Amino acid sequence: MTTWSAPGIPARGRCLVMGVVNVTPDSFSDGGLCFDPKAAVRHGLELVEQGADIVDVGGESTRPGAARVSLEEELARVAPVIEELSRRGVTVSVDTMRAEVAQAAVEAGARLVNDVSGGLADPAMPRVVAASGVPYVVMHWRGHSHTMDSRAVYGDVVAEVCEELAKRVASVLAEGVAEEQIVLDPGLGFSKNAEHNWALLAGLERLAGLGYPLIIGASRKRFLGRLLADPGGTPRPFRDSDDATLAVTALAAAAGAWCVRVHDVRPNADAVRVAAAVQRARS
Repeated sequence: MTTWSAPGIPARGRCLVMGVVNVTPDSFSDGGLCFDPKAAVRHGLELVEQGADIVDVGGESTRPGAARVSLEEELARVAPVIEELSRRGVTVSVDTMRAEVAQAAVEAGARLVNDVSGGLADPAMPRVVAASGVPYVVMHWRGHSHTMDSRAVYGDVVAEVCEELAKRVASVLAEGVAEEQIVLDPGLGFSKNAEHNWALLAGLERLAGLGYPLIIGASRKRFLGRLLADPGGTPRPFRDSDDATLAVTALAAAAGAWCVRVHDVRPNADAVRVAAAVQRARS
């Protein structure tokens, strides 16, 4: 299990748990529940009580087919939530593809930038992250939500994701991001079908071979619901796939993931503690 210590992120000696706060009306699993800033702050504090080490605040849905919101709207959604959670001592990350939002979020107290595009959506992002010094999640990404399903074409998905992530790392390093800032995310569900997602989870050791800590975000994604479909082929609703998310969390933590990004925090926090106990017993 990785013991990497991210700048500004408390070390726990185990896989960290990142809880999700979607300040959106249309996110795939919980859109609208935290659209009001007060509700978003309240939910973020609840996630910390349940065991979240980091609270990830996002103001733009990246579900398949989602349309982008304006810069102004995204800033209005996330800035007050990040500022208030940070004021209350919460370790906050910002989930954004925009450099201006990342900059404002860091100024409001965010300690990590989680960019699902890995710097491809906004070329200014790496320079902003480099100047801030905060950890930077570089995710594997092939295009925005309205086109990503059509880009889910691979020969060897693990090899190609590793290759494309390595290129993104080289690019952001060239822009001044320090190696110790980088976290990698294989981007489960982003330009990947269910088969691709399972292959990536089975290939976590190869992804870890890139030399950077990994964050895994499988929570409530479509491939879990489809795995658990009823006899008629109807996928499980997003919220009813939380037990499957828990299984992925346990496997990812045991495989050495630095962090898991989840919606239902308490049982996932329990799962990473179990994985850590098993790892300690083996050492």
